Amino acid sequence: MTVFKYRLESLRETLPSLQIDGLLVTNPTNIRWLSGFTGSYGRLLINQKQAVLATDARYWIQARKEAPDYELFKDIRRAQDTLALLNKGGVGRVGIEANHVTLAAAEELNGIEGFTCTPLQNTVEEFRQFKNGHETSIIHAAAAITDNAMALVPQLAKAGISERELAWLLEKAMREAGADGIAFPIIVAFGPNSALPHHNPGDRTLKEEEIVLVDMGAELNGYKSDLTRSFYYGRQNDRFQTIFDLVLAAQTSALRGVCDGKKSNEVHQAAIDVIAEGGYGDYFGHGLGHGVGLDIHELPYLSVLRTPVDLSTGMIITVEPGIYLQEWGGVRIEDLVSITDDGLEYHSNCPKEPYIHP
Repeated sequence: MTVFKYRLESLRETLPSLQIDGLLVTNPTNIRWLSGFTGSYGRLLINQKQAVLATDARYWIQARKEAPDYELFKDIRRAQDTLALLNKGGVGRVGIEANHVTLAAAEELNGIEGFTCTPLQNTVEEFRQFKNGHETSIIHAAAAITDNAMALVPQLAKAGISERELAWLLEKAMREAGADGIAFPIIVAFGPNSALPHHNPGDRTLKEEEIVLVDMGAELNGYKSDLTRSFYYGRQNDRFQTIFDLVLAAQTSALRGVCDGKKSNEVHQAAIDVIAEGGYGDYFGHGLGHGVGLDIHELPYLSVLRTPVDLSTGMIITVEPGIYLQEWGGVRIEDLVSITDDGLEYHSNCPKEPYIHP
């Protein structure tokens, strides 16, 4: 049995509990995970007996090669194609992906007589949060590429270089090392810009005595990695050192608590407590981490603001506390880890030495 056939059968087992006859999958990431199809347009219709991949002429040959477990259906995105697809699957109650289907698509589906559409928050995503050995090995390789590129920052970050230039050099380094691309737009932030957790690199140039924050990841065979390091370009700075040590202590405390069966919100709270005890509780405003796989942000989410989930063996997550002070800067430290039966497997192994000496 292929891995895609196994995933298909696992999904089918959940259909009765969802009170649907079939599932219409339109999220490209979920389509890829379930079938292996990597084209930019496609739909899967899955019931207990059939598995249909609908796509257009651009991908017909590709679909045959990538998704041999699926029956192919030619789809040029007409309303009659949707009707024919649903009729082919023989589903009266069809589940749709509420987090992906557009309002227009939902209206089209709800307007088709003879079918009842049930919006579902998470379907395939629940399965995707558990990585098998093959997925883990790819993510580990992507993380190694990212580690090696991040290790170049102390050599590349020199006075006068711009955020945009450094981001390009890091992307170039990852691609030359074998990455298919970047996992997400690289974040490079100098000085006060580092207080913006998702800063877009611009023309600001690096000066002595300021922070350099870099958040990046490589993509390899569709899978992502994620890593953040914070540096200080200059001599040791007491304020930076205090905040850096506090963020590192918060991360260490959180990582110590990550294990099979631990609640996601409890791990986040462990980091919050350390930062709050250090006097910076109001300056850590985002979730502690998230799952990483075919998407850079996916289940599970480590946050006190989301419904708690049990962390389990097979999950790959980030742990990334931060402190952000407006007009001064921010510090974030992020590592990527797998939860295993024996504890944690680290995919991030880049040193955390923060000082870059001019």
